[in-house]
Amino acid sequence: MKRTRILVAAALAATLALAGCGQEGAPGAEGSGYEPTVAQNVEVAGSPTFAAMKQRGRVIVGVKDDQPGLGFRDATTGQFTGFDIDIARMVAGGLGFSPDQIDYKVVPSAAREDVIERGEVDYYVGTYTINDKRKQRVGFAGPYYTAGQGLLVRADDNAITGPQTLQGKKVCSVTGSTPIQRVRDQNLTEASNIVEFQTYTQCVDQLINSQVDAVTTDDAILLGYASQNPEQLKVVGEKFSSEPYGIGLPKNDTALRTKVNDLLQAAIDDGTWKTIYDGTLGKSGTQAQPPAIDRY
Repeated sequence: MKRTRILVAAALAATLALAGCGQEGAPGAEGSGYEPTVAQNVEVAGSPTFAAMKQRGRVIVGVKDDQPGLGFRDATTGQFTGFDIDIARMVAGGLGFSPDQIDYKVVPSAAREDVIERGEVDYYVGTYTINDKRKQRVGFAGPYYTAGQGLLVRADDNAITGPQTLQGKKVCSVTGSTPIQRVRDQNLTEASNIVEFQTYTQCVDQLINSQVDAVTTDDAILLGYASQNPEQLKVVGEKFSSEPYGIGLPKNDTALRTKVNDLLQAAIDDGTWKTIYDGTLGKSGTQAQPPAIDRY
């Protein structure tokens, strides 16, 4: 009987880990503790996306599930947590949907425009940089955060303070990524000191084990790792690129874009944005200010 219970529990955990969509549950110990206010009697005139949400009675949000502090899914509970997740929940609440009316659809970066265009998600929140090329296919509300390339180092390392101090240091990032290419192009360290892996988690493990000296990518992603392990890791220096994160929406749904921008602005003005940040990325010990909304 005991062996049967163990097998059933293992099967349940595996099923949750492999699921493509998740449903929000009660906040766990690893969550931020933020609970969105659910608006009543919301109308967004002229928005076909909002009309579809209302008819469905649920919101489908595109997210990431492998970025600690931003968009992360617990393999055992299936619960989603992080800064991006709480921003998505805040928007859903402002549109009149409670946390248990949200379905999360995990979408890889390369497929984001496709799923938005096909209407497979109502909106997307997942380290999605706003740029002109993407605006040809989708719309953006925000930005709700401005990221930039940063450096993650061990907490007791005071030698690395920014990109200008990387000479002679081993620097790790994901194979083929823009950040590691920038390290090469700007000769920030010797080619022999550049280390590449398939995931940032592998780089972070190497950093903790003193096999590399720094990990580089968007500072928001690095802050997520630092917030998980502030006693061993820290983000240092100023950002050395600019990556404005936006909420991806159907391109021509101007009414919904305007509404989401209004919700973001209200969250900035009433302190909700800071509450969300402090409960997620802010756990790294780093302060941040919300960016100005770009109502194009």
